[in-house]
Amino acid sequence: MSFDTLLVANRGEIARRIIRSAHAMGIRCVAVYVDADVDAPFVRDADEAVRLDSGYLDGDAVLEAARATGAGAIHPGYGFLSENAGFARAVTAAGIAWVGPSPEAIEQMGDKIAAKALAEKAQVPTLPGSEDPGAADAVGYPLLVKAAAGGGGKGMRIVSEPGQLEESLAAARREALGGFGDDRVFLERYVSRARHIEIQILGDGHGEVVHLGERECSIQRRHQKILEESPSPRVDAALRDAMGEAALRLARELGYQSAGTVEFLLDDDSGEFFFLEVNTRLQVEHPVTEMVTGIDLVREQLRIAAGEPLGYGQSDIRFEGSAIEARLYAEDPSNDFLPAIGTLVAFAPAIDPPVRWDSGVVEGSVIGTDFDPMLAKVIAHAPTRSEAAGRLALALSRTHLGGVVTNRDFLVHTLRTPEFLAGDTTTDFIERVGPARRLEPGDAERTLLARVAALFVQACNRREARVWADMPSGWRNARLPDQKLVLEEGDSTETVQYHSLRDGRFRFPDGTTARVHEAGADAIDVEIGGRRVRARVRRAGDQLVVHGPHGDLTFTELPRFVLPGSEETEGGFVAKMPGKIIQLGVAFGDRVAAGDLFLVLEAMKMEHPMRATEAGVVREVRVAEGDQVEAGTLLLVVEPEASSD
Repeated sequence: MSFDTLLVANRGEIARRIIRSAHAMGIRCVAVYVDADVDAPFVRDADEAVRLDSGYLDGDAVLEAARATGAGAIHPGYGFLSENAGFARAVTAAGIAWVGPSPEAIEQMGDKIAAKALAEKAQVPTLPGSEDPGAADAVGYPLLVKAAAGGGGKGMRIVSEPGQLEESLAAARREALGGFGDDRVFLERYVSRARHIEIQILGDGHGEVVHLGERECSIQRRHQKILEESPSPRVDAALRDAMGEAALRLARELGYQSAGTVEFLLDDDSGEFFFLEVNTRLQVEHPVTEMVTGIDLVREQLRIAAGEPLGYGQSDIRFEGSAIEARLYAEDPSNDFLPAIGTLVAFAPAIDPPVRWDSGVVEGSVIGTDFDPMLAKVIAHAPTRSEAAGRLALALSRTHLGGVVTNRDFLVHTLRTPEFLAGDTTTDFIERVGPARRLEPGDAERTLLARVAALFVQACNRREARVWADMPSGWRNARLPDQKLVLEEGDSTETVQYHSLRDGRFRFPDGTTARVHEAGADAIDVEIGGRRVRARVRRAGDQLVVHGPHGDLTFTELPRFVLPGSEETEGGFVAKMPGKIIQLGVAFGDRVAAGDLFLVLEAMKMEHPMRATEAGVVREVRVAEGDQVEAGTLLLVVEPEASSD
């Protein structure tokens, strides 16, 4: 190895994942961090860390950190500086090894228009499209507006009809400029029943290039992936060979070195595939390829950057079993998958069944608006696809998780749908199948867990009692009302009443009895009506996160005496998350129709338009363009039009 110290120019789970492989190779690791990440796990994992005053995108500061710590190589991970050709040049010019492809390859593939032209030169099939917005009719509807630079779903809009084109172009350009500093967009035919298939490639500096099979990443929301797998249930050996050969032709045309991904769109009906783009970096979903091939992609990147040959060819690649990855996000699937913020008061990954957790957070981590809301990647590998899906669903459901709204329950429901298990996983999966977006317990299950929560609180109170601690729980020298706890879960309220019996049990008003076998600071083992539940519980303020047989329910303990609170404003529109008002389309007195755009809120690096739900008149506008707002802020008030009936 030509270097013994590696600087990781990234954060979160990918920084931890790179450090893990580098340490296994005997390489010392340096992290860089900003103030928001001062207590992040990846900073503690590194051998040394350097604080950045100006953020992760400051290439000069990252280079200075490498020089100061004696780093002989820089790994950019994904996002941030990973596809910045100028930064890659600066790294190599400084005599530091760049863990990635050449700056020329990054430059060529970073422009989707140029990448498409190169793909055509390499005789790789491409979708009909145009750089001219005026050619929309020729391209055909539905079509996709795409940013020429960048990725991750930013700067992309589906346009179903001509009337949507102008607004979609403006939004895509604005988002592309903010995300990539380049507002160029182009049009491309949109295939509604399609699959997103990508081929992992590896190339060394000695002319060897191989592919490691395919990944399917079709299940997406907001054009961003949430479930990935390898192999694809749709790809057979012949199609795999054809797509692999197409990817290798393009890689050879580029003279590609390091790890990369050639992405294709597969028409599910015809079996035709079309080039989308090349990601000149490690992909978020790379673990599924690692699981089925046994090849550590980060290790290979580091070996290639050190000048070593791959040492194997295409015929040496073997595939075993099936691997599925779920991206666990702090987001609310019930609210159009909008990002969520908060503190992870509970985060205890399941120990059994065994799965791989690539996570950048721990219990107590604060999830804010500064970065992508991904909490972890969870990867299951098994001999068959159905076993991998079941193992992943069970591991997710057995994980104790609370304090922040997440997509965990949505992922579990998705993995267990008949459509997913049958491999019917086209890009329209979420809209077409409609998996349940949250855990919806039945009344009996909610009542059971509410009683578990109440008895956990009772046990905590007994343990913390300073007076009469030796007296039986709930003891009175006169007949008094039952002990009572009022708990709120979602839109439901559970009133739990009980009293203690002389034999140590508890009785509820319906005659059901309970016995606490064991209670600790964060768990309780209790039998209620003959059903024994071993539940993990995390108490944080008035919140009780109870992990039951099917997942977590979060109860809010209501106070015995409630002070008057603020009332919702009729006709009011509030911010669903913290963000910045980047476009305001109405003023006081404007008349609006259902569907009209009020404003655009930028949050979590994405744009979130707010539209009228019915016709009315704008009576209040409480914000201006450029304002920063908190979640729950009243933005404007619309008075609905009086009915003509």
